[in-house]
Amino acid sequence: MMIALKAATPQLPRTTAVADHVVAVDETDSTNALAVQMIGDGSLTLPDHQDGELAVAVVAADRQTAGRGRNGHKWVSQPGRCSTMSYAVRIPRAIATDESVNGWLQMIAGLVTLDALNGMIEEYGAAPNQPDCSLELKWPNDVFCHGLKLGGLLSELVIPPSSGTGTDADADDDVVIVFGVGLNLALGACRLPTPQSTSLQLHVSGLPSFGEMRDAVAERQVEGFRERLAKFIADPKGQAESLREEVKAVCWARGRQVEAHFTDGTTLTGEAIGLNEDASLILRTQDGTDHTVRTADVGVL
Repeated sequence: MMIALKAATPQLPRTTAVADHVVAVDETDSTNALAVQMIGDGSLTLPDHQDGELAVAVVAADRQTAGRGRNGHKWVSQPGRCSTMSYAVRIPRAIATDESVNGWLQMIAGLVTLDALNGMIEEYGAAPNQPDCSLELKWPNDVFCHGLKLGGLLSELVIPPSSGTGTDADADDDVVIVFGVGLNLALGACRLPTPQSTSLQLHVSGLPSFGEMRDAVAERQVEGFRERLAKFIADPKGQAESLREEVKAVCWARGRQVEAHFTDGTTLTGEAIGLNEDASLILRTQDGTDHTVRTADVGVL
């Protein structure tokens, strides 16, 4: 019989040292929902970014009772085994709402997460069990290892109380993007929520305790969001081109036959060729036609 795990408030000394604000609770319905609520009621504020330095706030919980993924999917997490964090960052409204570049915000979140995981593994001298245990991104929002889901990301735009809405909105206003990141760090095989999921400890040996892992990864994510988003804000078009090349190297779907499932129930099958300039996926069907996929669940065939 599987023993129920008890939630405890996350201890995040390294993350607290680098973040502008950290909220840690033992349990909540969703760290994204809590972050959005606190931003809306003014209890979580982020200072103006100055000299290119972005403020980053963190909302963490040991257990989520109603974790969410894209397109209404549920995210199942277990206390003491899964990291559930949300990172809130102020960025210009003009960039957050520009469809020609805002798709890269989700890709940046994925790259920040890979950097943080790989950096933590290197810091502690851990090593993959097999040479091909590399971490990859499954477009647009999953962390994959060996073709299995190790983590998921969900980004949401929030209008802070100080910003206008509707006709009062100013293109120069800042908005807040909340990036939710759920990672299976220390789940045993018997606790995996689905056959398509996995956990970092199943692929890497020599890892530290779960608490140390969670804090070390979150610390790096704060610094990664701050650095990468500052560069993106300074030059969205230029960064989009370099990000496109960077994502290409870690894109799990590229070169595979995949099936895109759209919210209206339709599907499209073809080879994932790469990404467009706006971060949408290029899917080439059997007749040689290239299709642009902007919002869909993508699975390998």
